[in-house]
Amino acid sequence: MRYLRIAIDEAIKLGADYADIRIQKTTEEHIYLEDTNFKENMQAVVYGYGIRVLKNGAWGFAHSNVFTDEAVLKTVKRAFEIAKYSSQLAKGEGIRLASEKSYIASYNTPLKKDPFSVPIKEKTQLMLDISKRMQNYDKIKRTTVYFYSQKDEKLFASTLGTELSINTVLVNPMVSAYAANDSDMQSRTFDDGGKATGWELIESLDFTSIANSVAQEAITKVNAETLGEEARRTLILDHGHLGLTMHESVGHPTELDRVLGWEADYAGVSFATPEKLKNYQYGSPIVNFVGDNTLAGGLATAGFDDDGVPGQKWHIIKDGILQEYSTTRDTAPYIGLDYSRGCNRATYYFDQPMNRIPNLYLLPGKEPLSLSDMISSTEDGVYIQGRGSFSIDQHRVNFQFGGDYFWEIKNGKLFRPLKKVLYRSCNPEFWNSCDAICDERYWKPFGVVNCGKGQPPQTARMTHGAAPSRFRNIRVGGSK
Repeated sequence: MRYLRIAIDEAIKLGADYADIRIQKTTEEHIYLEDTNFKENMQAVVYGYGIRVLKNGAWGFAHSNVFTDEAVLKTVKRAFEIAKYSSQLAKGEGIRLASEKSYIASYNTPLKKDPFSVPIKEKTQLMLDISKRMQNYDKIKRTTVYFYSQKDEKLFASTLGTELSINTVLVNPMVSAYAANDSDMQSRTFDDGGKATGWELIESLDFTSIANSVAQEAITKVNAETLGEEARRTLILDHGHLGLTMHESVGHPTELDRVLGWEADYAGVSFATPEKLKNYQYGSPIVNFVGDNTLAGGLATAGFDDDGVPGQKWHIIKDGILQEYSTTRDTAPYIGLDYSRGCNRATYYFDQPMNRIPNLYLLPGKEPLSLSDMISSTEDGVYIQGRGSFSIDQHRVNFQFGGDYFWEIKNGKLFRPLKKVLYRSCNPEFWNSCDAICDERYWKPFGVVNCGKGQPPQTARMTHGAAPSRFRNIRVGGSK
């Protein structure tokens, strides 16, 4: 905490309008197995501090990994000088910050077993067992198993008087099998995107069942037929698939910095501009999206963001209407708000925080409805499970998605497996076509650990979630 106080005292002495310091140690472990060959077994530590200074409506940011009094003072002065010179280019009054209280608090991801305390031999043996089980199937020609763990240890202080200690942990397993026949190769993947928890997540999973299912479904998929020409069909999408769809078509378009045009180089701006708030029919009346940085196990759940703003829960879309955005202290005032929703996050200590997607999920349906009920009431459609390819335009309007596993639905039954299915739609056609959502018994989370944004690029993590949902009259067809 000593370096926190040195930095804040120096920023006040220099005349900063606001300043904060974030000391951050990030520990990552990547273990990647291809067949029975370990392609990567890496543990990396990134440790240092980043300092932000606001002066005359402009930000200055500087960082260092040298922990001495002199280095901290020098870094504060560099951030202050950057802010001072940047303010000469500010338009109008420049950056203003939404109001916020001061906090002295701590947050720790609830966990039972630190993944970094588990012997590497135990991890690699489990991965080998998973891979060998999938390779017991003759038509499986390639397998991959990937375990990723991350721990972030942060100390934060600001000129508001806030002092925070934040420690977060995540674990993400992924298992894939590739099946081949004489003319094609197809894959099937188990990947729920990880969770903010410890090694107990791995211990809770039945990897024998997972390996068998992944291998068997990869074989089914490679021998499946394609759907044929594009036509208007009904879609039923599972939680894993919807995790990616909502990320790209709801999460990114409702980041306020993207709405304001601050973020354009990496993946474009947004069609969901401020005049649409409270009146734009983003989806059908049963569509409700919640931002929730208090979600248990959520990858964006950390107690506080990198502005020192507490995690919150709010409606982004309610009864189909666009209600709010994900915001930060420096974006919120641009649409007349004097509060932030706590969505400012950076990847490493040397990154300046930016407006990120929160834990964002689709609320389940209010009426009892199972997946089998949904399928039985669908005459002609396609059921898609898992993530696949995607493409979306620079305004987050028109998009195309694939998937990982497909079934054709005929007369209320799963008729035949498919492969190479794509669908095309746009905002608001897609979400307004949603006519059914399964109830809370079928709601599941889906994590994202590699959301890219910014120049220079950063990655962020967040959790999405949904119950199986149905969409009518969507353009669906088979690729070649």
